[in-house]
Amino acid sequence: MVWLGIDLGDARVGLALSDPELTLAHPIGNIQVYGDYFHALDEVIDVIGDESVDHVVIGLPLLLNGEEGKSAKKARRWAVNLEKRLHAAVEDEAYPITDVPSIDLVDERLTTVTAHQQLFDAHVGGRRHRPMVDQQSAVVILQTALDRNRK
Repeated sequence: MVWLGIDLGDARVGLALSDPELTLAHPIGNIQVYGDYFHALDEVIDVIGDESVDHVVIGLPLLLNGEEGKSAKKARRWAVNLEKRLHAAVEDEAYPITDVPSIDLVDERLTTVTAHQQLFDAHVGGRRHRPMVDQQSAVVILQTALDRNRK
């Protein structure tokens, strides 16, 4: 099994994959979206097909008080659209997808703060954080889901 973690951002969508044993998450890059992460749907579907992803974990940006704001609602809409597009991809022989992976939304509060701290701990300079923080946030989102799955 392989899981995909997704951090939806305004400039970039960060991606992370699990190892087949569902133990560790590692970054696989970003997709540039220039203000509209709905543009990333096709590229995410390509990753799902190329990597034979069985489960997708998408960060849900709740407010600090736990309520859903505009960003969380947009993330939910994105997840619904991803699922619809995946069902269409299964029917389209041009895609290497035979089954629609399950999709979960996971609370991502303070994920970016954790990602920045991890980058600092790894001695990555502050200027280099911006292009790396989205994929590192995807790692944090996915690793949280993997850890919960093991319990």
